[in-house]
Amino acid sequence: MTITTESEYQTVMSKIEVYLQKVTHSGGFKSLTPDEVNDLQTLSLAAESYEDHVLQLMPLTRKPDSLTDMLNLKMFELKYKQQDLAALLEITPTRLSEIMNGKRKVNMDLAKRLYQKLNIDPQFILENA
Repeated sequence: MTITTESEYQTVMSKIEVYLQKVTHSGGFKSLTPDEVNDLQTLSLAAESYEDHVLQLMPLTRKPDSLTDMLNLKMFELKYKQQDLAALLEITPTRLSEIMNGKRKVNMDLAKRLYQKLNIDPQFILENA
């Protein structure tokens, strides 16, 4: 199955939602028949493929307006978890969490790494750190 339009994608997502509601309200995936499991898998793979290849090409409709938003965007783009990003930036996951939650400020060394390793515009860092 291949999804080629936004309309097809929305239809597939609606079907997936029906299955997920059934699973949620009926005690897990055991409540699905083998045919429903196969259908859910097919729909999920088609939706994932569409998201990976089509939606990725669409421009961002909203630009990040905070350092937290920018870091979340970079994690999404790199398919990183927060601990992966912390390792890339050579800081502890705790420190990254504190920065992303506004409990800690960005120092000059980290600002340099944000620019060098994530290619975040220095002006954006200065204005939002």
